[in-house]
Amino acid sequence: MADARNLERALRAAVGGDVEFGAQDRALVTMDASNYRRVPLGVVAPRDEDDVAAVLAVCRDHGVPVVPRGAGTSIAGQATGLGVVLDFTRHMRAVEELDPASRTAVVRPGVVLDDLRNAAAPHGLTFGPDPSTHSRCTLGGMIGNNSCGSHSVAWGTTADNVRELDVLTYGGERARLARGGEGVPGPLRSAVRALVRDELARLRTGFPQLPRRISGYALDELLPEKGEDWARAFTGSEGTLGVLTRATVRLVPAPAARVLAVLGYADESVAAQAAAGLLPHSPLTVEGMADDLVGDADRAALPRGGAWLFVEVGGENAAQAKAAAQRLCRAAAEESTDHTLVTDPAGQRALWRVREDASGTATRMPDGTEAWPGWEDCAVPPDRLGAYLRDFRKLLREFGLRGLPYGHFGDGCIHVRIDFDLLDAAGIATFRDFSTALADIVVAHGGSLSGEHGDGQARAELLPRMYGQEMVALFGRFKDLWDPAGGLNPGVLVRPEPLDANLRFAPLPREPVDVAFGYPHDGGDFSAAVRRCVGVAKCRTETVAGAGVMCPSFRATGQEKHSTRGRARLLHEMLAGEVVTGGWQSEEVHDALDLCLSCKGCRSDCPVGVDMATYKAEFLHHYHEGDAAHPGRRRPMAHYSMGRLPRWLRLAAATRTAPLLNAGAAVPPLAALAKRLGGLAAERDIPALPRTPFTRWWRAQPGRAQESGKPVVLWPDTFTNYLSPEAGSAAVRVFRDAGLRPVVPPKQVCCGLTYVSTGQLDRARAVMRRTLDRIEPALDAGLPVAVLEPPCAAALRTDVPELLDGDPRAKRLARAVRTFAQSLQELAPDWQPPRIDRPVAGQTHCHQHAVIGDAADRELRQRAGLTGELSGGCCGLAGNFGFEKGHYKVSVACAEDQLLPAVRQAAPGTVLLADGYSCRTQLAQLGGYRSRHLAEVLARALDGAPGTEAAG
Repeated sequence: MADARNLERALRAAVGGDVEFGAQDRALVTMDASNYRRVPLGVVAPRDEDDVAAVLAVCRDHGVPVVPRGAGTSIAGQATGLGVVLDFTRHMRAVEELDPASRTAVVRPGVVLDDLRNAAAPHGLTFGPDPSTHSRCTLGGMIGNNSCGSHSVAWGTTADNVRELDVLTYGGERARLARGGEGVPGPLRSAVRALVRDELARLRTGFPQLPRRISGYALDELLPEKGEDWARAFTGSEGTLGVLTRATVRLVPAPAARVLAVLGYADESVAAQAAAGLLPHSPLTVEGMADDLVGDADRAALPRGGAWLFVEVGGENAAQAKAAAQRLCRAAAEESTDHTLVTDPAGQRALWRVREDASGTATRMPDGTEAWPGWEDCAVPPDRLGAYLRDFRKLLREFGLRGLPYGHFGDGCIHVRIDFDLLDAAGIATFRDFSTALADIVVAHGGSLSGEHGDGQARAELLPRMYGQEMVALFGRFKDLWDPAGGLNPGVLVRPEPLDANLRFAPLPREPVDVAFGYPHDGGDFSAAVRRCVGVAKCRTETVAGAGVMCPSFRATGQEKHSTRGRARLLHEMLAGEVVTGGWQSEEVHDALDLCLSCKGCRSDCPVGVDMATYKAEFLHHYHEGDAAHPGRRRPMAHYSMGRLPRWLRLAAATRTAPLLNAGAAVPPLAALAKRLGGLAAERDIPALPRTPFTRWWRAQPGRAQESGKPVVLWPDTFTNYLSPEAGSAAVRVFRDAGLRPVVPPKQVCCGLTYVSTGQLDRARAVMRRTLDRIEPALDAGLPVAVLEPPCAAALRTDVPELLDGDPRAKRLARAVRTFAQSLQELAPDWQPPRIDRPVAGQTHCHQHAVIGDAADRELRQRAGLTGELSGGCCGLAGNFGFEKGHYKVSVACAEDQLLPAVRQAAPGTVLLADGYSCRTQLAQLGGYRSRHLAEVLARALDGAPGTEAAG
């Protein structure tokens, strides 16, 4: 391998795009969504095909391989590699042309599939193949893998939808691939035609005939009777033949109306056997999944059964689509146990989310055991699927393994994650033996080792079992005609590395590392927590859907290192210690985590529950505390000013100096000095402190000791008590009207959130223990605890029991915590809130979304006549984050993602709701908007006051 420094210099001189050879840059692309890990020399993000040509020329001169990469969601390992990785997601991502008349589009390889579909939608068109990663996968990656998706029963694979491909070979030749091959350089065209001519019989008889035959090269597409289709033959070549720079693809008419029929069956084998019988009804999808992949909340929305088929039917209008779906359900009635027709788009999206998230949720078995890809997507003829699944389950039992199959039943393609033990030699040997045995079963059923994700390293070694040695040798000859130097993605598909080599777990520590949090869902093992990220990259979605939150910093910057996956990859490499060598003092990890808002969105939105907010707090704790071998790094001043905010606010209240502090903050030079000394963003205003904290107001209330009603502890969190006491007094007013008796702890209690978010975990634990001591009498009395501030409620539910996992009181407190709306729903179910009858705008707090949910809030708003939806996402202030120096621009970008546009577009008279103090502060500082806690809105209505100020 060439010297990396000389290679980097040569690339910088030749390439106009981004050339990155740092440890962080390399660490971010060591893995895709597979079990494999390979460390490259560097990464280049080309700006155009001339840049690609320059990279190839430099790498040829230095004898360095090149690996094209899209979103890195490949599951077979083909998006990892040595040498130079080409990242097409940054610059080469345009939809260059879209012709509705010819129903074609010209795209660059880095264009995200949903961007193409959004561009085509106004013309009533779409791109047919749609993998579950459609919100972040790229067309280049789809062409490289011959991706399919749930609609392939109607619109085929990516190969069925390509027309022309512009590619560059490793040798520097430019080729336009289409039918007939006229755009292919003459020597290459002649050599390939000779190979095909010499092997006509083998090519005509050596490929299984099934809709999802993805394994190997599609050499049969070059047969004369198939029109010598070079674009189709190239599709699925996994970056081993040439580098794609532009593609002309087919678009298909999108049905004007769709109905989702969900059919229940006794078990997955019955569902699989029934799938093929539905194909004559021309469905758009026939997707299947079994009961073991469905959570209790989602199961309630599904018809009776132990397995389900998701069958989408289209029509020219809603009535036609519904009638077609009803006919299909009648035809399926004999075998199905029940069915549901879903006609509204929101309901369809909710059910499709269950199916699309399966690629992540399947990585954890019901008991929390880890499960991995490797046999993710083999395919058999659809009418053989039921029999294949029975043989598959039998083989699992023989090896003592478990897996959760799901997938494209209509095409005979099954996805599954299996609980291989890939951390020790015996488990890896089982992985190899099982893979070999299952390959034979797939072939016995007439199937393909890959039905969607390609062969990569995971299955390529087993291709001789499917095709025989002669056909595999032919694949090698084909590869050598395109790439005689072997410079493109070596070790993949042709002459592959063993399926059990380069496993990404190999360099991780085998003993649990010393950590502060308990990681109860990962057996207390931080490495296992980091391993949760399998790379499906839902966090790389650039537009958040519905009420989702993850990942605001990635949407603000577009950089992989600021995605949940990117940060998890860097933590993985920190534990591995090969590329990122600084351990807990790693600057590469610290840099990536700096823009993590600790919004907790990934805790709920990530299909595998990666909890980056906790990982960040853990890292900052070690980074600043240090150990015997590594001195800790100095904390920024913001950790003292914002992280210890409860202490300063308590001091200001005790000394009654709020008026003096407010006066000083109103003098610009003094405010600027305070912000500079405190490490705060110069662009921020210092919020005014109320003169009277909530607890002081409460103690002054007459007659509270004589009140009757069902008692509820009203938690005086730091933000409510010292910064927004009006929310606390409003909650008291509402609770009393609902027949409840608020009880406020006589001594200061705190969840420790600000200490956690700044990684001051020793102090956080001390604060939490003191709080448990003070709240223990209420816990002993069985009292519920109402918490007005959502992030404090979330911290009491998660951070406290996970930091004090040895203290049973922490779990008792977590179980007692209720939000404001939950308290009313549970303790005063018959209370009728005042009717306000106005629309709302604002935001559900990201921590509430991630940890608690907002079902009770929705119900309460509905009963009060507050109509409309609140924004998802994160406000961007996120406690200390938006106030810290260097974070202002990202904070604003996060607010502009959803919250501020929704408020600007709100109709006159709209009530602005934001239960989180940070959200209210962000709205006030960035837009001059006055928003309120739901308790305030209800209390004002009870007192006959109008609702909060209207938007705009």
